[in-house]
Amino acid sequence: MTKVAVFGAGSWGTAFSMVLADGGSEVSLWGRREEVCSTINDKHENSDYLPGIALPPTIRATPDPERALDGADVVVFAVPSQSFRENLSEWRDLIPGHAVMVSLMKGVELGTIKRMSQVIAEVTDAGPERIAVVSGPNLSKEIARREPAASVVACQDETVARLLQDLCHTPAFRPYSSVDVLGCEVGGAYKNVVALSVGMAVGLGFGDNTTASVITRGLAETARLGMAQGANPLTLMGLAGLGDLVATCSSPLSRNRTFGENLGKGMTTDDIYASTRQVAEGAKSCSSLLEMARQTGVDAPIAEHVDAVVGGRMTATDMMASFIARDTKAETD
Repeated sequence: MTKVAVFGAGSWGTAFSMVLADGGSEVSLWGRREEVCSTINDKHENSDYLPGIALPPTIRATPDPERALDGADVVVFAVPSQSFRENLSEWRDLIPGHAVMVSLMKGVELGTIKRMSQVIAEVTDAGPERIAVVSGPNLSKEIARREPAASVVACQDETVARLLQDLCHTPAFRPYSSVDVLGCEVGGAYKNVVALSVGMAVGLGFGDNTTASVITRGLAETARLGMAQGANPLTLMGLAGLGDLVATCSSPLSRNRTFGENLGKGMTTDDIYASTRQVAEGAKSCSSLLEMARQTGVDAPIAEHVDAVVGGRMTATDMMASFIARDTKAETD
């Protein structure tokens, strides 16, 4: 039985722990709050994030990172991207030297414009064969309910990607392997920004024509940014690109779409942060992704407008009007 340490006892970290346990691994789930860990161990339920869902008995939770990492062959990270570097710096010396590190996070670091795999490499000095990502249309509550879903496991070392693929292949979860780490991360991060924009359209009361238009142009924007950095275009048309984009933009379970809806209804960013403990990565990463696009020389109107609304410099109504008023051009330009 493979020992896997999962860092982050929120909804996605807990749901992915279930996938790993269903795949036959022994899972040690690290959570910051001792009361959450105690509930998981005593009641086999994460009542704060996934109430009413029974967790496999092979998941044990602990607030002690050293205990979580003891004997781990794989270490999975599911913590907020903007605090990841600081957290990983605290855990670095405890991580076994052979362990493969897997990012479930879909954000870009403020200030450095680094993807999470790059943060792992910088902080731990690990080679690319020890760094992987998982990305796809994976809404936490549906995964926890064991509804059928697919995803992508990417590592530059194809052998490692396939080993990780085996660990999370279950009767309800179908992973595909890839070597395109960059494409998976760009697709996973950028779809959150697009989902914010779609949510604003919904919050303003607009219908399917509007949301489909934003999703489609968002995919084009994502593809431009990813391909400009060397991503495989097929990755961005696949589960980690289009698949994740459709799920996040279409579902009311999506944190980012919900955040956008609230902006469309007139709430401020501070109001929304005060009303929930869930993190909407798009709101945190939109400025980083906009800066990434500018540094890459890619036109990114959705990221530009979303960043302005999140930052309070524009309203959602003005954003939608501005989209329509942009100069017309050929669709493939």
